Amino acid sequence: MRLGINLGYWGAGMDADNLAVAQEADRLGYDVCWAAEAYGSDAPTVLAWVAAQTERIDVGSAILQIPARQPAMTAMTAATLDSLTKGRFRLGLGVSGPQVSEGWYGVKFDKPLARTREYVEIVRKAMSRERLSYEGAHWTLPLPGGPGKPIKLTVHPEREHIPLYIAAIGPKNLEQTGEIADGALLIFPAAEHLEATALTHIRAGREKAGLTMDGFDVCPTVPLALGEDVTALADMFRPYTALYVGGMGSRKQNFYNQLAQRMGYEKEAAEIQDKYLGGDKTGAAAAVPHSLIDSTTLLGPVERIADGMRAYAEAGVTTLTLAPAGFTLDERIAALRAGTEAMERAGLA
Repeated sequence: MRLGINLGYWGAGMDADNLAVAQEADRLGYDVCWAAEAYGSDAPTVLAWVAAQTERIDVGSAILQIPARQPAMTAMTAATLDSLTKGRFRLGLGVSGPQVSEGWYGVKFDKPLARTREYVEIVRKAMSRERLSYEGAHWTLPLPGGPGKPIKLTVHPEREHIPLYIAAIGPKNLEQTGEIADGALLIFPAAEHLEATALTHIRAGREKAGLTMDGFDVCPTVPLALGEDVTALADMFRPYTALYVGGMGSRKQNFYNQLAQRMGYEKEAAEIQDKYLGGDKTGAAAAVPHSLIDSTTLLGPVERIADGMRAYAEAGVTTLTLAPAGFTLDERIAALRAGTEAMERAGLA
């Protein structure tokens, strides 16, 4: 099992700290550094900035939002970043959610699976540097009856095949991800539920494509906090968990709420959502069960973190992406270093 880090969103007032964390991860031998985007900072700019100031660590988008860009533009970005970084780029894609897709980008959030499949096909075709033509339900290239003609990418990526990941939560999306991608970006992963909530669906997709799990990167993001008081550390993540389970999406369409239900928290997920959507964010955070937080994070002293890492490795995780938590840069760096120490104690390094 390899280690990665997730810097989250840029522009929240701690950009210098984020860069320092990425540089320390590079020095410690972490495998990949991911950056996110929603409706603030964009991922490619951040990744270029980080890559220019690191030496070895891969940089990856977690995620580039599908509704934000035409697929050929994404291929251009991926090829450019792979060239600039000398083969250190990983392309992570995701459909975002209905609120952002329709409210921010003005793109209807319908048939996300079909759109993702077509998007990936076009991106792969463009990056292969063949002349781009495509006929699908969502994209037709070139547009018929106009002056457009099939053209090909002029940039030469460093590699013929840039690793492509998809952020997936629901069973159908996970299955399709196994079928068409090189890796899956997961969130709120509990080691004891990983087979049922994710791997069984990914494996089905791999089998559909005539493939095995060999070479497929199972890559969940897990917050990590170092300390002795596990309860207090878990309480740090109550607002974060409540936001996703309670407020990320509508009452009928919240993928994170549905995931919590699949992990056995049906009643609790409903209560969190009721309180959050009712404006009681404090109550929603208080309603998050400690066990839900504890099973989807790495909390405590190094020995306990090592036990958690071992459980993730045994569950089938191949790249464990850490989000090192702390109120100061020193605390985040300490958490980052604890990650490498825990890997060694777990016998995984």
